[in-house]
Amino acid sequence: MSTATLSPRTRHRKPRKKYGADYIAPSPYTLRAALANGDIWTKLSIVVFGLGNLVHKQIVKGLLLLAGEIGFICFMIFSGAKNLSKLPGLGDQVQGQVQDADGFWHYTAGDNSVVILLYGVATIVFCIVFVLWWYMSIRSAYKAQCEAQANNGRANSFVDDIHELANQRAWVTLMFLPVLGILVFTVLPLIFMISMAFTDYDHNHLVLFDWTGFDAFKQVFSNSGSTVSARLFLSVLGWTLVWAVFATFLNFFLGMFLAMIINRKTTHGKGFWRAIFSMSIAVPQFVSLLVMSQMLQQQGAINRLLQSWGWIDSPLPFLTDATWARVTVIIVNLWIGIPYTIMQITGILQNIPAELYEAAKIDGANWWQTFIKITMPYIFFVLTPYLITTFTGNVNNFNVIYLLTQGAPTPVGDSAGKTDLLITWLYKLTVDKNDYNLGAVIGIMTFIVLAVVSLVTYRSTGSYKNEEGFQ
Repeated sequence: MSTATLSPRTRHRKPRKKYGADYIAPSPYTLRAALANGDIWTKLSIVVFGLGNLVHKQIVKGLLLLAGEIGFICFMIFSGAKNLSKLPGLGDQVQGQVQDADGFWHYTAGDNSVVILLYGVATIVFCIVFVLWWYMSIRSAYKAQCEAQANNGRANSFVDDIHELANQRAWVTLMFLPVLGILVFTVLPLIFMISMAFTDYDHNHLVLFDWTGFDAFKQVFSNSGSTVSARLFLSVLGWTLVWAVFATFLNFFLGMFLAMIINRKTTHGKGFWRAIFSMSIAVPQFVSLLVMSQMLQQQGAINRLLQSWGWIDSPLPFLTDATWARVTVIIVNLWIGIPYTIMQITGILQNIPAELYEAAKIDGANWWQTFIKITMPYIFFVLTPYLITTFTGNVNNFNVIYLLTQGAPTPVGDSAGKTDLLITWLYKLTVDKNDYNLGAVIGIMTFIVLAVVSLVTYRSTGSYKNEEGFQ
């Protein structure tokens, strides 16, 4: 089609950007632009943070950037450099004792490798934050230079920056505290835990330990040890995945079934039935689990009742036999998880557009076709992220397993029981056996398994591919 055949409105329309009409171009205040086009004050801000802002009369911002630099330098002089210097060796001075002139013994403090590792990791994180602060200082100085050139020598004031953070860049303000919390309470402990996996921090080296490379990984993935071995790891991993699949999808499908029954037009007392299931949520989970654990013991209430009724001759091994224990924890978990699923799916069922059901009824679809073509796709579209997080939570479901069975039954000589998940096994290796390096390896492998499963599953779902809405 030639240009002459287009209407004037179409002919003069600007071509759409590659990423759509709402595409926002990247910020021009980059490090490369600052180094190429910045004035002398901008380039001096590489060494003296905030200098470019102070020159352009952004006093508060300049002083804040300069204070950050001075604070980091003071930290490195008084503590940070020492922390980094001890990190390669993790300390070598043992606790000693010295006798004074009066014959009394005094203890001299030695090194503690855990403290050295923690402070060293924290110092490295601070150094990374300082690099980001340095980048922000140069970028801010160049931005002040550009604003001064565009506004007759006047850069935005601190009040203007606050106004921008409350409006155009409100997302920065709102995300600052959550990101800071993730950095302090998630990223830093995660790096610290990963570092432990490359040391010999075990029950034989609780105060002073050293870097050992991949020795802990070799121990986990070999069959030479009785405490941890490849056979035991694969056994626990296999049961963990089986447990997570059953605990997730049994709760989901049974909860969906009950929610649909309650939501039917012919069901009377909908509020009463929903309240009944909600009451189980009101009871603290650990209370329910501890009560169930006592009731399922060999001499517990359930076995006593069954024997008194003459249904069984001897106690059933709910928690003492491996197969019985695994089935038991899955069934008990239904009591914990189904009420949450009912609440979730009830909200979704009540929000499915009625027009979809009306159109299906006009087309002659039966109840099964309506369920397969409308109800199920809608539920899965909305709840796929919830299912993934539930699966992840069940892999790390410490409460149900530990409060019910504590991982039992446990074979003699092994560190993991037949109902132990990776998370409860990790707990036993660290808290009970003090093998923190092996526990760190198990934690890393758990993270890898969950990350791969979650990312692959989520990226292949409609919730990720079609975020705009349900078709």
